[in-house]
Amino acid sequence: MKRLLLALICAALLLPAVARAAQSVIIETEGYSCMGDDKSRKQTESSAYQDGKRKATESAATYIESETKVKDAMLEKDLLSAYANALVKVLQEIMKEWYKDAGSGDCYRVKLKVEVVPDEKAMAALAKKGAEALESDPSAPLNVKIWTDRPKYSEKEPIRIFVKGNKPFYGRVVYSQADGGHVQLLPNPYRKLNYFNGGVVYELPGGEDRFNMETCAPFGKERITLYASTALLGDIEVTEADAVYEVRSKPASIPVATRGIKLVAGDRKKPVAAEFAESAAELTTSKKAEK
Repeated sequence: MKRLLLALICAALLLPAVARAAQSVIIETEGYSCMGDDKSRKQTESSAYQDGKRKATESAATYIESETKVKDAMLEKDLLSAYANALVKVLQEIMKEWYKDAGSGDCYRVKLKVEVVPDEKAMAALAKKGAEALESDPSAPLNVKIWTDRPKYSEKEPIRIFVKGNKPFYGRVVYSQADGGHVQLLPNPYRKLNYFNGGVVYELPGGEDRFNMETCAPFGKERITLYASTALLGDIEVTEADAVYEVRSKPASIPVATRGIKLVAGDRKKPVAAEFAESAAELTTSKKAEK
């Protein structure tokens, strides 16, 4: 990790140039399958996982329909269609076991925590059609943005970051350094804020922060990522490094661990679920041109 001198952060990220913005639902689901006369144990296990994923897709669509309301009926229809064709990613195997069923014999069941990601192309089309409504309406699914005051910076120029969501959310702001290190900007040792109100623009550095951000070598493409959820985010391993936290978790595990959100059961008639969103801001840093 680069040294932090007088709480000064040199921000230089060398990452792909494609900005990301994604929405999903993280949900718990169960799947069942029995061997019968036509399945092997392996096929039965696979069938139980597929059953759980299918139910997760249905539950996520039900959750979106019941917990969020898009004023435009056509946009709402398109949104539900995007979830009907969702990709389901297994985040955690909570339970898996074989059991005997009196009528069906050997059966297998699983309980999973999964991320239901709506169809990417459908969501992109939806964003073009109703971007303003989806980005600002607090009754729409969670949508967050992170951006900087400008796209390009020269050496030693300050960087200002802004964060906003359409509804209240728990958030984490992380950037990755060219030396392979990762720094968590929010929450940090002096600004414990991890809950953000909807419709409010938050600035970084700001508030109780005790660092400034200034560009320095190595220069190139940069990325700052915001992870957000309507439930508490999963923990990542960090250690205090002056005014920020150094991330000790492996880079690939940061988004996975963050998605390990703490789901809390509420109304038994509703799925145990939470909305999740991820957004990234990209910028370019370069050395000052010689006069």
